[in-house]
Amino acid sequence: MDPQRIPQAYWRQRLRMARAMGLNTVFSYVFWNELEPARGRWDFSGRNDVARFFRIADEEGLKVVLRPGPYVCGEREWGGFPAWLMMATGGGGDEPVRVREDNGPFLEASRRYLRRLGAELRDLQATRGGPVLMVQLENEYGSFGSDKKYLQALADMLRESFDLRLYTNDGDNKANLENGQLHGVLAETDGDPRQGFAARDKYVTDKTSLGPQLDGEYYVTWFDDWSASSGHHAAPGNGAAVDKALDGLEWVLRGNNSFSIYMFHGGTNWGFGNGAIWANGRTMAVTSSYDYGAPLDESGRPTEIYFKLRAMISKYVPAGSIPEVPKTPPLIDIKEFSLKPARPLFDTRSRQPDKRSSQPATMESLAQSYGFVLYEHKVAEDASGILSPGDEPRDRVMVYVNGKRVGVVDRTYVTPAKVRLSLKRGDTLQLLVENLGRVDFTHKLKDQRKGIVGNVSLGSGRVLEGWSMYSLSLDALPPGIFTNSQVVVRDEQPPVFYTASFRLPAGSKTGFESDTFLSLPRGTKGQVWVNGINLGRYWAVGPQQSLYLPGCYLKTAGQPNEVVVLELEPRASAPPSAKGISVRQWFNSPDPDAP
Repeated sequence: MDPQRIPQAYWRQRLRMARAMGLNTVFSYVFWNELEPARGRWDFSGRNDVARFFRIADEEGLKVVLRPGPYVCGEREWGGFPAWLMMATGGGGDEPVRVREDNGPFLEASRRYLRRLGAELRDLQATRGGPVLMVQLENEYGSFGSDKKYLQALADMLRESFDLRLYTNDGDNKANLENGQLHGVLAETDGDPRQGFAARDKYVTDKTSLGPQLDGEYYVTWFDDWSASSGHHAAPGNGAAVDKALDGLEWVLRGNNSFSIYMFHGGTNWGFGNGAIWANGRTMAVTSSYDYGAPLDESGRPTEIYFKLRAMISKYVPAGSIPEVPKTPPLIDIKEFSLKPARPLFDTRSRQPDKRSSQPATMESLAQSYGFVLYEHKVAEDASGILSPGDEPRDRVMVYVNGKRVGVVDRTYVTPAKVRLSLKRGDTLQLLVENLGRVDFTHKLKDQRKGIVGNVSLGSGRVLEGWSMYSLSLDALPPGIFTNSQVVVRDEQPPVFYTASFRLPAGSKTGFESDTFLSLPRGTKGQVWVNGINLGRYWAVGPQQSLYLPGCYLKTAGQPNEVVVLELEPRASAPPSAKGISVRQWFNSPDPDAP
């Protein structure tokens, strides 16, 4: 359970639910990119106040295992690395930084991060009377590399700030364990505990790395990714998955060993926080929902497997030691309301380009981490052919000619669409490139520059030169969104911001009792903000079809809650609307932009 994926107002409720299932310890990732969003600018407020989360865990009778990275994977944007790391140590964004290896600039940035985090958490260590028992070294490094000098440097950094036991967590095979193990650091495994425990004792021969067995990530289910062909992963209703989880975890307890359920509670990838997996030749962009089919769902309500796991755990702890399960209120419905077009996205760009150059510039070279980059080219002479937007789509490229969308090139497909253009002198070519989430696993993470990398060409090598770049990071909503402007929506036009407001009925309570899921039944793809908070992405392809809207983000009954929707593919014939639903649905729909 990761604090940065949960509204701070709900931390105590989530931790109480963990204790009431019979758990005694919480394993938590910490996301560096959120703590240091810009180099040297730290933010430990709100969801980033991890020290407070650990103090609450202590108050609720829970211990903590810290997983600080600096690399964490976790289906997070670039595995938790901040995007500025590429700019700061990789030649101004022109060349990617070398991460997860013995590279001086990368290690120095990591050292500053771990020292700063250590200053926040030092007094919460078990050696000082606090709840934090152990600290994880890196994350599944054995599946990535075998650089022991790097692991040792990282271990030394952690020991500068923490006087706790360090451990590694790796997959259950010979190569992973031998690559990821480090002298003096406890070696543990994840996945199937029967295989993992046997593999650890077979392949780890250094006695300084042996000790109690821990399944550091027992997977009850799995994450979801945006795709018309990727369904929702859920244990409830899947008898085989539930039985397998109960069998595996009970086997661990019978042997007097330990486990961590990944995830007990997944939470939400707020804003642009999701990562991606590179697998089978395509980008698997992780959904904003990190529900994970977990025992405690994204909204903090217990599922079927929660109660079955509680019953199983109760057989292995003293009678009466597990608290009663706190009551959780039902979610609410919010009547459907219309959204009105407020402002075209391209009208919010700066008056002058953020950069002009003969060739496109990457997102990182614009000092930008997330969101979109608009590339604009004035056609000097006729040209035609299939568009090549750099070395590959990074990640989703919407193509416009003279303000009309003519195609989408999307890396979530093994073979992205081929967009054929016939450009005339004087035309305006615009490429809107969306960062769908930097890859956080496999060697593909070594180069996660976004935007356009390389030349844009047509046909057999006709390079288009002369580009204006506009940064559309959407770190904050652009001003003037709620002015009463008249915007006429046309099919195939560039993205449009829509706005609306709704009120909770008189007598409604804010907070947990007003939680809902926000559905946009006619939306195609975009982003949603409520009261200025970026809830995340929506995409009709699914499987996620609604966004978690915590009641703690809403205003008191009778006060207007402001909704902003950025619809990337507005349609004049289908103006968007939104509603709050109390029963969530997961399903897939055809992709209108499929190749």
